[in-house]
Amino acid sequence: MPSILFSIENDIAVLTLNRPDKLNSFNREMALLLQHHLDECSASPAVRAVYITGAGKGFSAGQDLSEVADPEGPGMISILHEHYNPIVTKIRNLPKPVVAAVNGVAAGAGANIALCCDVILAASSSQFIQAFSRIGLIPDSGGTYLLPRLIGWQKASALMMLGDRLSAAEAERLGLLYKVFPDESFGEESMKIARTLARMPTKGLAYTKRALNASFTNSFEQQLQEEDRLQYAASHTLDFKEGVAAFLEKRPPIFRGE
Repeated sequence: MPSILFSIENDIAVLTLNRPDKLNSFNREMALLLQHHLDECSASPAVRAVYITGAGKGFSAGQDLSEVADPEGPGMISILHEHYNPIVTKIRNLPKPVVAAVNGVAAGAGANIALCCDVILAASSSQFIQAFSRIGLIPDSGGTYLLPRLIGWQKASALMMLGDRLSAAEAERLGLLYKVFPDESFGEESMKIARTLARMPTKGLAYTKRALNASFTNSFEQQLQEEDRLQYAASHTLDFKEGVAAFLEKRPPIFRGE
């Protein structure tokens, strides 16, 4: 079986991390295959939303440490430069909404890949762990950038240094994720949100994502200018015209992602 399962269903690309016997920990093959499928999602007009989840009991336990310990393995710098940094960059730059459907443990790089997605959902039994300090490493895969912005400096610092397990309920309370669903209905409820996103104005969502990305580094004045540029682009899409027409005609809009 491939280490990433990939399918397109009703305009949604479903990517399933598929090393369940290793809690979907990443090796080189899996990291490169995920990048390949993210590129496919970015380029394909058949994809209007992306849904990432894990096979079995976990979302992802992060890096497969047996690969790190292997003297013939890729080495830590290559793992960052060629595996994780491209993955999180591709997710942030993908011009379509990306849903992280965290169905179990998300640890280390697995947790931080989830954090860089646009909508983070979790099953009630899920846990998030910044596990790096337990083996003498620092959080990577964008974790030191994203986590403080999601939940604040002090909480992020403590979780990174102590390596505590954060329950799904506590993660939701802190603002780390959007919603928690019961385990038994998680697949159905999380996919329902992906279907909603796939029916929305795709280009408008992509411009929203670009604006959010820019807000990390822009001043307030620069962000207003970025909003001007992106709103101009959004106002020239076919979906904007359809949205206005549907509002005036008092009917549900039919967006085509154009």
